[in-house]
Amino acid sequence: MTPAEQLDRRFEELRPWLPLAVRPTHGWLKAIREGLGMTTRQMAARMGFTQSRVSKMESAEAHGEITLKSLDRAAKALDCRVVYVIVPNRPLTETLQARALNLAERQLASVDQTMHLEAQDIRDSGYRQETLRQTVEKLLKRPSKLWNDV
Repeated sequence: MTPAEQLDRRFEELRPWLPLAVRPTHGWLKAIREGLGMTTRQMAARMGFTQSRVSKMESAEAHGEITLKSLDRAAKALDCRVVYVIVPNRPLTETLQARALNLAERQLASVDQTMHLEAQDIRDSGYRQETLRQTVEKLLKRPSKLWNDV
């Protein structure tokens, strides 16, 4: 199993939970703190910070500007933990396949043009499809080669 396939398996398990992971308007820190009935002063005391620093952290989190380190420290003060994950919009294997197909098509386009000029048009032939398939297969064996032109 390729690394992409291994990750795709893990992401498939996470996808049903993604709608639940949408950050509340005012951020998770404030939502959880308020849910616990804790004031910013009380949270600040638990963290060894000032009340204004906690307010700034909550604001930074709500605006997506907090660091993971700060978020983790605040989460611990709330007896929580940070779960950090980046989930691709589609399976990695699909992204790789689409990228390989795109590159293979571009590579074969120049060959097609040359063959057409020499009256050896292969654009609609089974040969072209087989060549395309083999090129995609070859590209997928070395995924790092898929991203050289980005």
